[in-house]
Amino acid sequence: MSDRCRSIDPDTETLTPRLRLPVAFATLVMALALAACQGAATTPAATSATPPAPEASAAPSAGGSSASPEARKLKVFGAFATAIEEPWDGVIHAALQAEKDAGRIDYQFTDSIGYSGDMERVLREVAEKDQPDVIFGDAFGNEEAVRRVAAEYPAIAFVFGSGGGPADPNFSVFDNWIHEPAYLAGVLAGGLTKSNVIGAVGGYPVPEVNRIVNAFTKGAQDVNPKVDVKVTFISSWFDPAAAKEAALAQVGAGADILFAERFGVIEAAVEKNVLAIGNMSDQKNLAPKNVVTSVTWNMDPTVKYVLDQVLAGAYTAQDLKDFSMVAKGGAALSEINKDVVGGVPQDLIDKVMAREAEIKAGTFRVDINEAQPAGSTVKGG
Repeated sequence: MSDRCRSIDPDTETLTPRLRLPVAFATLVMALALAACQGAATTPAATSATPPAPEASAAPSAGGSSASPEARKLKVFGAFATAIEEPWDGVIHAALQAEKDAGRIDYQFTDSIGYSGDMERVLREVAEKDQPDVIFGDAFGNEEAVRRVAAEYPAIAFVFGSGGGPADPNFSVFDNWIHEPAYLAGVLAGGLTKSNVIGAVGGYPVPEVNRIVNAFTKGAQDVNPKVDVKVTFISSWFDPAAAKEAALAQVGAGADILFAERFGVIEAAVEKNVLAIGNMSDQKNLAPKNVVTSVTWNMDPTVKYVLDQVLAGAYTAQDLKDFSMVAKGGAALSEINKDVVGGVPQDLIDKVMAREAEIKAGTFRVDINEAQPAGSTVKGG
């Protein structure tokens, strides 16, 4: 029914607010108009003078919706190169799963996709068949494939961990900017070591890993200049056996504290009864007597921001770096575990907490150093 027909009020003497008529004449006109409106309601749609609704925009689908956040549940897919047990992808998965548990999104994922071309195939199949509003994942090792698919599906918001920049209109990037809590973990390790030898086992000597290991080393040597930090890269993002082997070799070389940048190191710490520092998520539960703290990454702020943007129709390609920093709650040092073997002195805890407060207040800056750690050992594949 047209707006004009909706303007007739049988309980008044008017057809519109601007036209007032005698009652009798108005009654006659009103009757004729109502009859015309009833006839119009049965007119085939093809004969209507009302123009057809415009087609949907080609912008990211979630960005074009006018539905309220309460009325619309987004469809989200996670594409992970490694198993979600690997902490890096596990952190992203945990944030998305939390949104699903809260009833805010429909969420499915595929993990262990690998690096041999399957990522592109999976993304295309999902984009074609499921047509999600948002796809989250990690592009490291699959950078070209992920960006190629994203460019071909501009109606989907792609949000990927990446060492590159965003790409209009729909490819946003993030990374784990956890160098600040890594520095704090280094302060703790430097104050706890008795041998003055600390080990760190990483995946690859790429900028994203180097800045974490370098910050850890800087923290340790700031509090204890005598500390020697042995660094080994295993040339894999997920090879627990290789990570454990590298960690055992570092213990054999005198290390009594291990920074588990990769999964598998904590198992070595338990076997040799030395202390370990977890990475990405709080890993205390893996070894309550050995894990003294963890350098944690929290994807909740990033995920929430993206979902809010998509629901509001305001999603744009951007670098989401700030949401993974301490200031926005995207990075933190987990609670220090006093119950580890040998305990943790309270004055050392106080020192770590004081430095953390300075970082949060902006009075202490942890420098970003992405150069390959000096003296590190790069292990062949």
